[in-house]
Amino acid sequence: MGRVGIREVATLADVSMGTVSHYINHPDRVSPEKQERIQRAIDQLGFVRNNAAWQLRLGRSGTIAYIAPDVSNPFFATIAEGVEQRAAEDGLSVFIANSNRSREREDAYLGMFEAQRVQGMLVASHESVEERLTSIRQRGIPSVLVGQLASSPDQPSVSVDDVRGGFLAAEHLLQTGRRRLAFVGGPLGIRQVADRFEGASAAVAAVPGSTLEVIAGTERTIAEGRQLGRAIAARPVDARPDAVFAVNDLLALGIMQALVVEHGVRVPEDIAIVGYDDIEFAESSIIPLTSVRAPHEGFGVAAVELLLQEFAVADGAPLPPPSSRHIVFAPELVPRASSRTVTNG
Repeated sequence: MGRVGIREVATLADVSMGTVSHYINHPDRVSPEKQERIQRAIDQLGFVRNNAAWQLRLGRSGTIAYIAPDVSNPFFATIAEGVEQRAAEDGLSVFIANSNRSREREDAYLGMFEAQRVQGMLVASHESVEERLTSIRQRGIPSVLVGQLASSPDQPSVSVDDVRGGFLAAEHLLQTGRRRLAFVGGPLGIRQVADRFEGASAAVAAVPGSTLEVIAGTERTIAEGRQLGRAIAARPVDARPDAVFAVNDLLALGIMQALVVEHGVRVPEDIAIVGYDDIEFAESSIIPLTSVRAPHEGFGVAAVELLLQEFAVADGAPLPPPSSRHIVFAPELVPRASSRTVTNG
């Protein structure tokens, strides 16, 4: 048997197709007697409304998309959880996609979600994506940039002050007496990484006799951290940094594993370590990891609320001031054992 449609329901209930449509979308416009007949016909025929077609007629899909660069990273997974919870409060469903840090996959997802006419998109990217989001917005689908401050006042965004976060990390290490700092990770072409380096550089520049070495990396994973940690451990002791600021917690945890478990380097006595993001595993690592906390629990909620604000504008609400379309969270340093002050004797 083929798909049952409104026509079949109307025929069995002996009403017009328009009456069936009213019953589905505006039941208060249909008399109780006709409501009963239509419902009996629906039950008998097994009719299921075609939500896609119905939503298309309404001009909205009831679905939003969240594109993340790496859903295996607990930071982005926590954002996704917040997105789903806040979206559900407004009856929105969420598609979650993992670009795996690939520009090609990100482009493919952007194209696919636009073709499916999602109501809006939340996009976390390590690449420059604003130009593409502008084109999509001009074709009727609003978006929110997640994790980096938008350069355009017309592109809503949710971000953290990464320059300040980088400053806090390096300042903390300097305050514990370290002077040979290493900034580990990359590439510096990624906006968030560059901002963290800028902040760390400013802190180091303010303390005479301190230095900041860059140890570049291409990935921001535990496996990459292990490789970079091994490279640090392979140096002569006097050529090693006495402190490491890793661009995220996954890198920091990998570095710590390589130094402590594989090479017997003492953390924090020989090398102090600070990460970034304060993921769940930071506090429970072999040596609790000092980290810069970005309030990722609030990222997802804030991103959805900005998107809802854009929906309201599309429905005729006044355009909000630019300041309310860009939410910038303040970072916070969370000190733990991996960077504590070490006293001699």
